[in-house]
Amino acid sequence: MTNLNQDIREKLSRLNVFEKIIVANVLVFLVSFIALRLQGSGANLEWLSLSKSFSEVLSKPWTLLTYGFTHYSFVHLFFNMIVLYFFGRSFSNLFKQDISLKVYVLGILSGGFAFVLLYNLFPTGILNTVGPLVGASAGVRAVIIFLCAYLPNKEVRFFTFQFPLKYIGIAMVLFDIPGLLSQNSGGSVAHFGGYVLGYFYATQFQKGTDIGEFIDRMIAYFSRSTAPLKTVHKKKKKDSYAGKKKEEFERFTHQKQIDLILDKIGKSGYESLTQAEKDFLFRAGK
Repeated sequence: MTNLNQDIREKLSRLNVFEKIIVANVLVFLVSFIALRLQGSGANLEWLSLSKSFSEVLSKPWTLLTYGFTHYSFVHLFFNMIVLYFFGRSFSNLFKQDISLKVYVLGILSGGFAFVLLYNLFPTGILNTVGPLVGASAGVRAVIIFLCAYLPNKEVRFFTFQFPLKYIGIAMVLFDIPGLLSQNSGGSVAHFGGYVLGYFYATQFQKGTDIGEFIDRMIAYFSRSTAPLKTVHKKKKKDSYAGKKKEEFERFTHQKQIDLILDKIGKSGYESLTQAEKDFLFRAGK
């Protein structure tokens, strides 16, 4: 059993962030499926799904995130995860894993906030919903639009057709507009929350601003809080200063190389890169 657990942990550690997200969604679906069958007819996933009621959201604030990992239907889960897998591969090759996770999580949160906010601002009859919100669609769309906005002219191939990435984003937004007028427009509202977040994140990231940086600080804070105490040996100030300056220079040089390659992709497409540049981007995304 010990060897089996170690083997599972080792295999999970090799997955990129999107593959780990897919695993999490599948596990939640399987556990939920079993729980619903045990509870019988009339059972639901109210402790994971997002209600449109402000009072219920305040009493269960975690549902602003957990709804994005919850699916009632296998078909719903399958299509969300297959799209996330294919777009996630490109994302992981171009950006670091922490960026990938932040775009996805903030997309889920943005979609959830949009869903709750609009259903409380507009009277019943303009926007309708048949139940609470579930599904990873807002996070998936945030990832796709981030790529489309950051690399709009990157050429993609669909069978024999080749076209800029931005047209995929435009098509997705246009196809989602009629859903806002449907009898269950909650999903479409969340989709647009993901679209807005993905586009805004990409445009700010191009300017050098990471709007998800607060997530890094939160993770660092909780990591320090749970880490065991260690003995710290002070070094001479001069050595510390020199080491810090060297580290800053290396980090700046590394980021500059990434920026130059991404600019080249934006102007001439991914296929214009040399093999060395592709390998460098792949390593930088790990």
